[in-house]
Amino acid sequence: MDHFHYQNSELHAEGVALRSIAEAVDTPFYCYSTATIEHHYRVFTEAFDGVEAEFCYAVKANSNLAVIRTLAQLGAGADVVSEGEMRQALAAGVAPGRIVFSGVGKKPAELSAALAEGIGQFNVESTAELETLSSLAAGAGLRARIALRLNPDVDAATHAKITTGKAENKFGIGWPQARDIYDRAAQLPGLEVVGAAIHIGSQITELGPFEEAFGFLVAAVEALRGDGHDIRRLDLGGGLGIPYGQEEPPSPAQYGALVRRLTAPLGCRLVLEPGRVIVGNAGLLVTRVIYLKETTNRCFVIVDSAMNDFMRPSLYDARHQVVPVREPREIPALQPVDIVGPICESSDTLARDVPLPPLVTDDLLAIRSAGAYGAVMASTYNGRPQVAEVLVNGNRFAVVRPRQTLAELLATDRLPDWLQADPAKGAA
Repeated sequence: MDHFHYQNSELHAEGVALRSIAEAVDTPFYCYSTATIEHHYRVFTEAFDGVEAEFCYAVKANSNLAVIRTLAQLGAGADVVSEGEMRQALAAGVAPGRIVFSGVGKKPAELSAALAEGIGQFNVESTAELETLSSLAAGAGLRARIALRLNPDVDAATHAKITTGKAENKFGIGWPQARDIYDRAAQLPGLEVVGAAIHIGSQITELGPFEEAFGFLVAAVEALRGDGHDIRRLDLGGGLGIPYGQEEPPSPAQYGALVRRLTAPLGCRLVLEPGRVIVGNAGLLVTRVIYLKETTNRCFVIVDSAMNDFMRPSLYDARHQVVPVREPREIPALQPVDIVGPICESSDTLARDVPLPPLVTDDLLAIRSAGAYGAVMASTYNGRPQVAEVLVNGNRFAVVRPRQTLAELLATDRLPDWLQADPAKGAA
């Protein structure tokens, strides 16, 4: 469910016409719906009513401060994978004790910063990280609450680039090695072993991989408790998929029922890290048609957004619905077209064989389900400034990230002193 709908033949985000936003901020731009974010968060959390659980929004899905703040006001914590994401969560109002620091490559400086802030949990992914965190915590006279991230060697049946729970992936610690590392953690200063963590991937559309992974985790916790470890927190990660098109992923209620059935006997506090399932369908990328180009066998719609703005189709072969911002008043003949951007790469294709009504220059299109892994993965490739982000709330909207100007883009570079002379005037 989302709050994007046609009204008087114009696509709206809640009570605001997307065309009016385009007139105010130009294109392309990302548009997020507050009502959709709030609805998805409530549906997800209600699936765990009566369960002792924390919900830590996965900031990597969409790190805009306004999005994080919207969720923090609903009671969400944050799952972060860098000091930068931790700073974003803190700036958005997330309490330090409700932040989980995940990720396979936390630098010592990042660990020290997180210790100083008093974050709630570190998900440790290797012996080397464990030793480093212990040294830093003990040296600062602090105590880090940790969970080890376990690798269950489970195929999440998702895209190879977003699966994280197989033995060949860089994430987590396999069993029985993890058992030895728990014993080591119990002996190290500055650490408090509180839990076990798992995360097997993203955009998972079946319950089977979750059942296998969580079953593995429950058995591991039972063994660890038998070894004398006080495991009282289960971090189940995220990964629940959303419908981009024809997919029919499990509902949060179905997912919650599975989690309850498998984990209830342990009596642990749960940590859940939803990301895409909260914000994915809460965002659109609005783009403008620049040119139409027909070849002998293709019709290309060239738009002003590109793979630097929205990487998912190029990186993951992701398919997104594309719809006109102005709804045709009559049912037209649809033509399959490729939506492409201005980047000098053949991979700069945002959608292929999309059936759309006849288009002309300056028509607006909306790429749906772009709220997760959209703006957060953007770059300035080809000298293209990063686009604006807008948050809608009822009949109001606000620019929550201004469009980068060319002057701001140029200002990020610095010339060394030996290149300061103007080449047009010759060497000094």
